[in-house]
Amino acid sequence: MLQARSPLGVAFVPIRGMQFLAILDAEEFIFVDSQYKQWAVLAWQGFRPQARASLLDAVPFEAVFYREDAQAVQRQLQPELFKAMQALAGRERIDGPARVLKFQRPADGR
Repeated sequence: MLQARSPLGVAFVPIRGMQFLAILDAEEFIFVDSQYKQWAVLAWQGFRPQARASLLDAVPFEAVFYREDAQAVQRQLQPELFKAMQALAGRERIDGPARVLKFQRPADGR
């Protein structure tokens, strides 16, 4: 859903509680620590939604760890990403052209 808002199909989700940035596309979710922006901490890839028996089941995926502490970070990221995505999805998207509003100047000229 968030990716559909982007013309490139990529969503950038700030995870403020952890100071991370999630970069989401159809193939992979990459998580970057704000302190070391040039290196990924971990990535989720190989999503297999067809392996679920129900829509309520989790989607299987592969986790790739790029740092020693990435597995511990992943445990924190899962609930924090959910909260961050809910916050972004809750923002109202305005579609259509912008309008310029004309304000009337008060009669006393101020």
